[in-house]
Amino acid sequence: MNRLTKTFFVSLMLFAGLALTAEPKFKKIVISDKFHGEGAAIGDFNNDGKPDIVSGHYWYEGPEFKTARQIFEGKDFDPKGYSGCFGIFADDFNGDGWTDILVCPHPGSTGFWYENPKGKDGLWVKHHATPELGNESPAFTDILGLKRPQLLYNRNKQLGLAMPNPEKPNEPWDFLPVSTEDKKWHKYTHGTGCGDINGDGRIDILESGGWYEQPQDPKQTPWTFHPFPFASDAAHMLVYDVDGDGLNDVVTAVHCHLYGFAWYRQIKSDGKISFEKTELIPSKPADDFVPKVSQLHALVKADVNGDGIPDVITGKRFWAHGPNGDVAPNDPALLMWWETKREKGQAVLVPHVIDDNSGVGTQFAAGDLNGDGKTDIVIGNKKGTFIFLSTGENP
Repeated sequence: MNRLTKTFFVSLMLFAGLALTAEPKFKKIVISDKFHGEGAAIGDFNNDGKPDIVSGHYWYEGPEFKTARQIFEGKDFDPKGYSGCFGIFADDFNGDGWTDILVCPHPGSTGFWYENPKGKDGLWVKHHATPELGNESPAFTDILGLKRPQLLYNRNKQLGLAMPNPEKPNEPWDFLPVSTEDKKWHKYTHGTGCGDINGDGRIDILESGGWYEQPQDPKQTPWTFHPFPFASDAAHMLVYDVDGDGLNDVVTAVHCHLYGFAWYRQIKSDGKISFEKTELIPSKPADDFVPKVSQLHALVKADVNGDGIPDVITGKRFWAHGPNGDVAPNDPALLMWWETKREKGQAVLVPHVIDDNSGVGTQFAAGDLNGDGKTDIVIGNKKGTFIFLSTGENP
């Protein structure tokens, strides 16, 4: 039995012995049963020092999350179709001290950010962020080390980063392409991620077919591309040291509309970087395979159990292409977390089911909503808007 096969079977044994008997550690709160968008975010929108949440055209006041405030004109969407919100992010875009909201629309459309009215009633002022906001798995984080996040997506057949100009925050955002032009970068492209792959202290960018090395001067484009076949159609690509060997690894969906989920252990030899794949959910699972869940269209890295090691939160994107599309579209909409366990230089990701009637959308958020130090989860998708409050005891 080779190392990969052994690791996979150890994972299954741990799952059989632990995950099936573990009690749920989350309290589910249904915020809305309407389809407002397939993204969700956390932010303090009323400046009271307490986290609020947002999904689609509404934000909800914490800590009770019972009061809905409208951001822009919107509607209840038909879950058999699509929404105008494939992702949503919160940040202060104009530097006025109030948290604003960025909406990633139906892929390929113009992205807008909405200016916080600073406690005043009425809809938020809309500002043009970027045209042709493509990719179904955008990321929003500080890749360039500027102490403010950038949006990772593709437009004009190029993968790149966009951010507002601090001197002119209300003008369309600057775009920094990191790739060459390629027709593979279309509006429905899947799969982006970021993390320090080569250990040089700079954040690199990942896509389904490899990774882009950030140079000393990020404006020296295109960035050097290192091909590697991570996935045919990845979702969010998470980067962290899964096995604790000091090298960052990769976790992602192998195909976010079919079956397939894996982590990729980084191997460095003679200065060259490669990866070895460990399947967590095969692309063609047997009928009795557990957990048999398809369409893992969104992933978040977070320390779910408080042991100081990152875990992975993901789940099924219910009806991604309607009730008759993709693989097993009507199977239970599982929301799961995969526990990172390390022992004697080995690592396994052990699955735990949080809920079977929610799943994920195309983007979601995790963070501490009630100040208890535990990781909570916020979901917006075709089944509604949900909060999952952690109730388990951290080690």
